Amino acid sequence: MSDESRVEPDPRVEPDPRVEPVETPRRVKRERGVVESLLSIVLGMEAAALFFVTLYVFGSKILDPALAWGAGGAAVLVVGLIAGLQRHGWAVVAGAIAQLGLIALGFLAPAVFVLGAVFAAIWLWCFFKARSIERMRAAASATVT
Repeated sequence: MSDESRVEPDPRVEPDPRVEPVETPRRVKRERGVVESLLSIVLGMEAAALFFVTLYVFGSKILDPALAWGAGGAAVLVVGLIAGLQRHGWAVVAGAIAQLGLIALGFLAPAVFVLGAVFAAIWLWCFFKARSIERMRAAASATVT
């Protein structure tokens, strides 16, 4: 519960001296892992890129406008949701599938093959680098304790 949402006592009512105020425990913020952080950043950038791919597909009249906006909007929404759920193992797999989906969009617009390959390379690099950073952190904390 944040301080902004806390209800202030009514100043016109005297507090009962027999009742001690109860302090509500603060929720501990979950620490995000490096894999989760990096992959969600890459997928967030990919969602923005998908919006621009949608604009390109719409503007070049490759697809019917309703289909271009519907499919493009759905893709942006799904990739954005996957980005926010990277703490789950299945979402990491879904992120990998999203990379393949972006590459497959190259069949509609050939330039997107390059964009998809670049995002897939960044995603893979972030995945493996973040895992090595987490292993190093775990080894360092194991030697400290």
